Amino acid sequence: MTVDQQHDAAGCRQVSSAITRVFQLLGKRWTGPILAVLTGGPAYFVDLRRAVPGISERMLSDRLTELGSAGLVERDVDAGPPLRVSYRLTRAGSALEPALAELGTWAETHLPEKQEPHAGC
Repeated sequence: MTVDQQHDAAGCRQVSSAITRVFQLLGKRWTGPILAVLTGGPAYFVDLRRAVPGISERMLSDRLTELGSAGLVERDVDAGPPLRVSYRLTRAGSALEPALAELGTWAETHLPEKQEPHAGC
């Protein structure tokens, strides 16, 4: 009997659809850091851009739109002048806070920071 013959459909593991959905959304680059910033309260677009180094305006806008479509982030417009747009977590987004905190704690323990080479002083 070959290894392939030893496997049957009942013995195959499959990822749950819930885990697949959560990582399709939260597994995208920049999504976690954006949510982490918003756990501290509402933030203006410019402040989010500063808080997430390396993200482009276009990418930040795209991720915020996705998070809004998923019901995790709400957009508030202050007509001004000047016009200012802020973002905040919805109830569903706020419900992620304990999970994000736990992931941060896990990373501190199990994912050591990469040592950046020093440019020389």
